[in-house]
Amino acid sequence: MAKRKSMKDDPCPVARALEVIGDRWAMLIVRDAYDGSRRFGDFQRNLGVARNILTDRLHGLTEDGVLAVQPASDGSAYQEYVLTAKGEQLFPVVLALRQWGEQHLFRRGEKHSLLLDKDSGAALPPMLPHSRDGRVLRAADTVLKKLPPKVRPET
Repeated sequence: MAKRKSMKDDPCPVARALEVIGDRWAMLIVRDAYDGSRRFGDFQRNLGVARNILTDRLHGLTEDGVLAVQPASDGSAYQEYVLTAKGEQLFPVVLALRQWGEQHLFRRGEKHSLLLDKDSGAALPPMLPHSRDGRVLRAADTVLKKLPPKVRPET
């Protein structure tokens, strides 16, 4: 099987992000970490993923700084995977995917899980990007400014 091209040095931030979290198992591991999973066995039970794939994705997420490994909180010999600050910052991404899925991938009335505000018990409002003056922005309201490549000093 051909190895896929790395996007770690791609000039596009979306491509670089997908290099780290673009695999479905990686995103589901992050989702489960938000839901409280910490141990290898917890992730495996919840996801039903093969051990070798889970091991690979956990290693990658740890190597990329999305998860950290720490001794188990119960004092046992196990280790736990916890979200780092970098991993915590993926919350809006996971929330946006969840809300998109709720809106487009379920039939009207079809049951699914709900993400609620812990304090109020209310469902979270839709994630929408806003301009500095508060307007909701759509893709057509934005423009991409490409930056020139860095010039390398001659050696």
